[in-house]
Amino acid sequence: MRYQDHKTMSDEEFVTYFENKVADTINRFEMIKQGDKILVACSGGKDSTVVLYLMKKFGYDVEAFTVDVIIGKYTKQNLENLKKMCTQIGVKLHEKSFKDSYGYSLCYIKARLYQKDVKLKSCTICGVLRRTLLNQGVRENKATKVVTGHNMDDEIEAVMMNLFKNNLKVSARLGPVPGILKHGSFIQRIKPLYFCSEDEVERYSKLKKFPVEYGYCPCSIDSQRRDVANFLEEMEKINPLVKFNIMDHFVKVLPKLRKKYAGVQESLETCIGCGEPSSRELCRACQILEQFEPREEHTRSRSKVLNMPELNVLA
Repeated sequence: MRYQDHKTMSDEEFVTYFENKVADTINRFEMIKQGDKILVACSGGKDSTVVLYLMKKFGYDVEAFTVDVIIGKYTKQNLENLKKMCTQIGVKLHEKSFKDSYGYSLCYIKARLYQKDVKLKSCTICGVLRRTLLNQGVRENKATKVVTGHNMDDEIEAVMMNLFKNNLKVSARLGPVPGILKHGSFIQRIKPLYFCSEDEVERYSKLKKFPVEYGYCPCSIDSQRRDVANFLEEMEKINPLVKFNIMDHFVKVLPKLRKKYAGVQESLETCIGCGEPSSRELCRACQILEQFEPREEHTRSRSKVLNMPELNVLA
């Protein structure tokens, strides 16, 4: 990696630099092959909007997919912005929502769990349940690659959280082309913005005048990731290269981490509740939903969502 300060660049120079960096990342890691159908996981935020635009600009066969978790005005505005963006650049948008799929909004699910003394944070619930719907949407639309908007800051925060938890095995699954485990129901994720800082992504989005709301999700206020991000911002005041140095080091050690943990990753089975790949009998999403509602109701609703026959999970 070579550090370049985008703040010293003119707007025109920066746009060229940014687009070239994303294209180079795609080519360097052979993220996309001829004939791939790309599905971009979109939230309506700056990162997924930027990567969606670039996938279209680079000429790939691309469509967008979003999950509305229903956080009041925040997600409503993001969805409106995403629809506007997709119309502007001529990209088909596929939608799912927590309300249609699970029967309730994210905030209601968290509140109901809290009443049952299940104190999961919003980001945990949202991430797990959203990934299940994304996996389903990917297969329904026969995509061969899933593009996410993860940027360099996101990756660094994940690396640091795993380090604080002494969980290098999870870090081995990270990277621009993440994952170690293979399963027929898993479609490869890729991160074209992997080497782009959050500041760079925001600058590009603003220069292009994309319809985007900037700022944090209102439900992430209690997340550990937010705490780590704040910590890194303070460290950056002492050492402006701290994020770059962490990323540079991680990219160098990632091949060794993958080699070390390739033989000790959990084997993947099929969740008895929903049929999704899982390292446990019941996947994380089904565990959350089972705590949220009685198992019989949970099984019926999950079978309906995933178009599967009801399973006798009480046997």
